[in-house]
Amino acid sequence: MSSHLTLSPYDLSRTPPVPGHYSCTITHSCFRFSSRGNRMLLVLFHLHAVSPAFQRLADYFVLEGASPNGIAVARRRLLQLYRACGFHPEDGDEILPCQLIDSRLQLKVDQVEWENQIRLRILAYRPDAGDQLPF
Repeated sequence: MSSHLTLSPYDLSRTPPVPGHYSCTITHSCFRFSSRGNRMLLVLFHLHAVSPAFQRLADYFVLEGASPNGIAVARRRLLQLYRACGFHPEDGDEILPCQLIDSRLQLKVDQVEWENQIRLRILAYRPDAGDQLPF
């Protein structure tokens, strides 16, 4: 066994997945605070069938302290996520981040440029349709 650590071709891959739908699993979900001190929900996704350099993707839902319109959008997106995970929340149900962990679903992603790098952005969520290739 070599004592030297090296980079692999997967580490050097700069070609992100094409925009479309990808199966994924939620690996982590917890409440955090935004840079402005507002409570938010952080959700981490592991994308299947993509280069390891792009398998991990995060989404944030600011739930307090933002503008009323911003909070409404975040809550609407969070409801879409819950439904894609197979949950059917009702009025007054508590948001429990741990419920989402290990859920399988599909993400609709697009590419955006940020600091001269192409990154993935989550556009929508839908229930997982099985082990299909992205379309």
